Amino acid sequence: MILPPATLGMLGGGQLGRFFVMAAHEMGYRVMVLDPDPHSPAGHIADHHLQTDYTNTQALDRMAAECAAVTTEFENVPATTLAYLAKFVAVRPAAEAVAICQNRMAEKGFLRQHGLPHAPYAEIHNETDLEATGSTLFPAILKVARFGYDGKGQARVANRDEALAAFRQFRGEPCVLEQMLPLDHEVSVVLARDETGRTATFPVAENSHRKGILDVTLIPARTGVDLAGEAESIAVTIIRKMGYIGTMGVEFFLSRGRIYVNEMAPRPHNSGHHTIDACVTSQYEQQVRALCGLPLGETRAHSSAAMVNLMGDLWYPAGSHQAREPDWARLHAVPNLKLHLYGKHHPRPGRKMGHFTVIGSDPAAVQKIAMEARAAIGIHDE
Repeated sequence: MILPPATLGMLGGGQLGRFFVMAAHEMGYRVMVLDPDPHSPAGHIADHHLQTDYTNTQALDRMAAECAAVTTEFENVPATTLAYLAKFVAVRPAAEAVAICQNRMAEKGFLRQHGLPHAPYAEIHNETDLEATGSTLFPAILKVARFGYDGKGQARVANRDEALAAFRQFRGEPCVLEQMLPLDHEVSVVLARDETGRTATFPVAENSHRKGILDVTLIPARTGVDLAGEAESIAVTIIRKMGYIGTMGVEFFLSRGRIYVNEMAPRPHNSGHHTIDACVTSQYEQQVRALCGLPLGETRAHSSAAMVNLMGDLWYPAGSHQAREPDWARLHAVPNLKLHLYGKHHPRPGRKMGHFTVIGSDPAAVQKIAMEARAAIGIHDE
C-alpha cells in the first residue's frame, strides 16, 4: 500500500483532476499535477503544479522521482508518456489500457475481439473505404478515431454522399462509421478494479445529452433490474479483460430493449459526479484507493440523485457577449442541492463550468426538484 503523506501524480488538470486532488488531500496525500494550462483547475489546488507539456521529459523525471504513483484524468495524455513514467514509478491505469480507449478503432476492435455487444461499424481510412461501405450502415455517425469527445469530431450522416462530405471536412482523419441505433436510453457504469483483481461497480446511471454533451444524470437509472445487471456485467468484463487498474466509465446505448457498448473512458466519468454526494465512496476517492493499493470503498448509493451539468452558456444570458456570473442564490436556496463549481478561469459556451446534484429518498421528487432548479438558473430546452 501507498500511505499518506505520500505524493501522488496526476496527468491532466481539469475538473476530474481537481476532484481527485480534493479526495487525495482529504485522505492525507499530497498531489503533483502536470498540465500545461496556467489556469488549470486541479493545478490551482495541488501541492505542486508542473506547467508544461506532457512530453517534457525533465518534468516527467521530476514526477517519477517525487511521486509514489501516477494516474491520469483524461484519455488524451499520450500513451507514450504513461509508458515512460512506468519505467520508474507505478502508473495506473497502464499505457496499454489507455491506448485502447484513446482510439475508436482500437476500442471497437477490443469489443469485437471479446464478443461484447456494439453497434455495427466500419473503419474508414480513406474515401475508398467509404465507397465500399454497405448501405445497411446508414443512417450513421462518422467519428474521428482520435481526440473526439463531447460530440466533437462527429457528424450524423444519412447516406454515403454525406459521409464523404463529412470525411473531407475532417480532412481525411481516420474515422469509424457507426450505425445509428434507435435509442431508448443512454446509461453508464462507473467502476473500479484494484491490483488484486477485485472490482466494485457504482449504481447504473441514466444519462441525457444536450448538444452532444451530458446534460442530466439520474440515479437510479430507469432501465429495469435485468438491463442494469447486464450493463454492470459487461463493464466488469471490459475492465478485467483490459487488465485495468483504477476508475473507469463505460457508456451504453439501450436500443429496442438491447444493450450496446458505446465507449470507455479510462478515468472517472462526468456521469459519476453524483457519487460525491450520493454514494458512500466517491469515484474520486475510489481512484485514489485503486492507485494506492488500498481496499476499494463501498459503492452503495445512500440517496437517489439527479446531476445537472452547468455549461459556460449560463454566463451569457440572452445571447449577451459580456460574461455575467449566474445567480447562484437560486441554487443555494434548495436545501438538498449541492453546487460544485470548477474554478475555471474563463467561461465560454460549451465549456463545463460546474454541476449540481440534488439528493433525496424519492427518485421522482429528486428529478422534479433538479429540473426546476435547472430552469431557475437559466437552462432551457430548445
